[in-house]
Amino acid sequence: MAIFHRATLTPTKAQLIADWIPTRVWGPAASDHMSLIGSYRFDDPEGRVGLETHLVQAGDTLFQVPLTYRDEPLDGAGEALIAEMEHSVLGRRWVYDGLGDPLFAVMLAGVAMTGQGEALGMVVNDGRWVLAPSNVRIHGGGWAQERVPVDRFELTSDEAMASVLQNDRFELTMYRRPVSGTRPPLGLAATWEGQPDGVVLAHVTELQASPEATAGAGSPSSP
Repeated sequence: MAIFHRATLTPTKAQLIADWIPTRVWGPAASDHMSLIGSYRFDDPEGRVGLETHLVQAGDTLFQVPLTYRDEPLDGAGEALIAEMEHSVLGRRWVYDGLGDPLFAVMLAGVAMTGQGEALGMVVNDGRWVLAPSNVRIHGGGWAQERVPVDRFELTSDEAMASVLQNDRFELTMYRRPVSGTRPPLGLAATWEGQPDGVVLAHVTELQASPEATAGAGSPSSP
């Protein structure tokens, strides 16, 4: 569950994203107008780290921007640090590119493979618990009952269209620029108002698996 706070953020998430993504090889031009479509969150099993992915329209291109929010710097992740943010309730937060934060990769792989783990947004308003739903809905699933490792992913490629991470068993691809398509058998897709057919966010393939195990788990089709 993600608990939302009535808070002031400095810089705002929109400002942070607008300043950062034009500097990336996969990002838009700085002159492109950017607008936030919405976001989705994963649960941190320990309840400390915010795991939030924003969908951003810039020009004619859709971008997927995963961020993590931590209450202290993450050792060994200096290259993934985007900025420090002041949260009027939680204090200082260190904001990272999600693909440089091992916890995000764990949850992305887990949700893509099972459909479980999207955080339920909640906020306390006038002493009552109130839903704070996201306008973006994600859809994953496809793995069987076998226990499988979804940790120790390392980023092996971070290109314009997609980023690739691998552990000892799986390859995890996240699309920095998602496009319309059908969710792969092991993968994650999203829908929202105005995009009912969905876009492919990520997919998982098993390394050195049999053809039957990976059949159909390819890249999304172009619009």
